[in-house]
Amino acid sequence: MKDSGDIILAKKIREFELKILREYKEGKLPGTIHCCIGQELDVVRLIKQLKKGDIITSNHRCHGHFLAYSENFDGLYKELHKQPSGVNQGRCLSQHIHQDDFYTTGVQGGLMPIACGMALAEKMKDSGNIVVCFIGDGTLGQGVLYESLNLASLLKLPILFVLENNQYSMSTSVKNNIAGCIRCRFEGFGLKECWFNFDEVLTRDNLPMFMIIDTYRYCGHSGNDDRCYRTQEEENEWIKKDKLGGYLLDEFLHQ
Repeated sequence: MKDSGDIILAKKIREFELKILREYKEGKLPGTIHCCIGQELDVVRLIKQLKKGDIITSNHRCHGHFLAYSENFDGLYKELHKQPSGVNQGRCLSQHIHQDDFYTTGVQGGLMPIACGMALAEKMKDSGNIVVCFIGDGTLGQGVLYESLNLASLLKLPILFVLENNQYSMSTSVKNNIAGCIRCRFEGFGLKECWFNFDEVLTRDNLPMFMIIDTYRYCGHSGNDDRCYRTQEEENEWIKKDKLGGYLLDEFLHQ
């Protein structure tokens, strides 16, 4: 069966991430990087359902989000190499990318209240646009997350919070880091869960909402993380669930 456009783009993102991770380890990149190897396809499917004018806020693990949004591989590659022709003239490197309606920062949860402000502005303008705010499971430990959920619910903001649960906060498993029910944290503020077949429900009138993507980060937290806190057996089990069919993973994980 021929790959769909979403799968082709997700594979290109994985190829890009593996390339820059290799170049980082060879000392060819300034700064650090946080790759999303394993998390690509769900993000592509979500972002491709948005419309022009919708806003995306991301986090330190932003490459996949940015490439799914813009498909500007060349601009990001040059940015990561600190070249003036990069998407932000080589000034922002990996964690502070901006293009059109895409914004990101390396501060954990730092864009959540700003995303709420953006959503409030869109509501006041009656634009019909929404804000999609990506966070990771590690952000559940930030107080600003709960302030933002409260604000979004109280003001009925047109915002979708997307939690990518990749099983690890840096090197700490969610099993050792998060107590209780993750979904209950959102539901406690009156937010409803959104699923991937959200063509009919993802409208401004039904927001705010949240989405949880259960995924796995095959790479380390950052470029110099050797994943020594995980077992090969665990990684092999997750390869069986990989939504790109283990594309390029075997060589990467067992090199």
